[in-house]
This record gives sequence, C-alpha cells and structure tokens, in this order.
Amino acid sequence: MPILPSKYQGPPFFYLNGHFETIIPSIRRKVTGVTYERERIETPDDDFLDIDWIRKGNNRLLVVSHGLEGDSGRHYVTGLAKLFGQNGWDILAWNNRTCSGEMNRQKILYHHAASYDLRSVIEHANQKYDYDQIGLVGISMGGGQTLRYLGESDFPLPKNVKGAVAISAPCSLIESAATLNLRVNKVYEQKFLVKLREKIKKKAIQFPEIDVSRMDTVKTLKEFDNLYSGPIHGFKDAKEFYEFCDPYPFIKNIEVPILLINALNDPLLEGDCYPYQLAEEMPNLYLETPKRGGHVGFILAKSEFTYSELRALEFLNEEKG
Repeated sequence: MPILPSKYQGPPFFYLNGHFETIIPSIRRKVTGVTYERERIETPDDDFLDIDWIRKGNNRLLVVSHGLEGDSGRHYVTGLAKLFGQNGWDILAWNNRTCSGEMNRQKILYHHAASYDLRSVIEHANQKYDYDQIGLVGISMGGGQTLRYLGESDFPLPKNVKGAVAISAPCSLIESAATLNLRVNKVYEQKFLVKLREKIKKKAIQFPEIDVSRMDTVKTLKEFDNLYSGPIHGFKDAKEFYEFCDPYPFIKNIEVPILLINALNDPLLEGDCYPYQLAEEMPNLYLETPKRGGHVGFILAKSEFTYSELRALEFLNEEKG
C-alpha cells in the first residue's frame, strides 16, 4: 500500500493557509538561469506545438507538462528544469496549444485531456534522440494530461518512459472544477477567465463562426466552458466536457511507477483528487498527501527549489528501469 508519509513540514510562517501557499509563489517566485532552445513541431492534425529544450548530452530526458493557462516559463516549470538540469537530465518543456505566445492554426485550444499532444511530443523526442530513460512531470492540469497519457491502453507506452510524477493534479476533474464555484476560490476562477476570454476573441478572428457576442455576460468558468470550451472541442456543454477530460478512470491502467503529490490544503482539489483507494490497490501508485503545500506551492524556507521539485527528482532518479 504505497500511501507515503510526507516529509514536508510546511512553508515559512507567513504563509498562513493554502491560499497564501498558492498565490504568493505564483506571483513572487522567480527562477533564474534557465535558457531554453525552442523548436516547433507539427502535429498529426496539421497544427504545431512549441517545445523548449535544454540539452546537455545526457541519456535521461525530463518532459514537463504545465498547468492551465501556464507555459514553459512558469516558475514551477523552470524550477524543475533547473534542478533536473543540474542533476544529469536533459529537459523538454512543452507548451500546450495557444500557450506559447501564438495562436495555433486549428480551431481547438487545449484541455486536460490533450494527452494526444503530449504523445506527439514524446514521439518526436524519441524519433530525434536516443534516450535511455524518459521521466514525466505534470503540474496541475499537466498532471491530469500525464495521468491520462500513461493510462491510455489503446496506445503502447514507449519502453524508455520509466516513471512519472504528478503535482497538484486534479485527478477527479469534475470535483476539482466544482471548487471554482466556491466564493473563496473566485480569485482563481477570474484569473483563468481573463486569459481564456482573450484567447477565444483571438480564435474568433481566425474562425468567425465562433460567436463572442455573449462573452461579456460570462461570469464563471462553467459558463465559459458551456459556451466555448465544450462546443469548440466537440462537446455539447461543460458537463460532457469535464466527464471526457476526467483523468481518474485512466489511473488504474497505469503500469509504470508514479508519484502523486497533492496537498490536503489545496483549495482546488476535492474528493477523489486524493485517490487513497487506488493507491491501496495499485503497487505502482505512490500517493503523498502532505497537510500543507497549497496548489503548486510546497515552498521551502531555505531552498531555491520547492519540496515537490526535490521529491520529483528523488523519485525519478530511483526509476532507472
């Protein structure tokens, strides 16, 4: 039963609760000394993905998947890139569609189930280079994408994908999405909405059939997903969209070792986002649920890196096949 006791003792004293632990790092944390080399790759549906490399000739590759409305430059990606780069890994940080600073060619944007793009990224890395080991780290939405990718039984997993870490992952997307309806979480919802509204307006220039006349009436993420995210990606409404994107049903199919780090005071996680029963049943699912950490926080008082980044390195260094 790999339910792990956590060694994380919590952040400095002025991080008063899970909201402080979520918001302060998002605003204030800076990681210096990370320089990527960008490559644009084509996707099977005639679109593109921008991927960012740090190559030092290592035989191990870390593939990092960012969170909702994030990108390869976010602190939680560059922190991983710097730490792993200092410890014998090459880095590939990929940007979801519309997240690299340019609108993509196709009508769709991205979502929690965009494991097809993660698959394209890993296939490209394997076609271009010969890595002995590939480790995956997904943060928040990227954690959901990673879980789905690993558990999709219709697609054989490359043999050099040896293990993965998911951090602050909405394992149960339906329950996680519901937390944004809470008054105390409106700050997160509105932050996402501001960025997503702008992207849909840009998409409407590319695709005039997208009706943005009701955009200003949208007050919640669920309303936005009902009007835009769901229909644009082929679903009738937000409910159907969330049900399809939910990574939870895929977790039981994962065969490689995977570490899931979800803080108990994460304001955006609920219920089956803490899959204790699955961890009891699966010998390869290592579940760590520290009391503190917030959402993608896990700040340490005397370290440039976060607890979750250090744990990810420790875990993936152990998974050498």
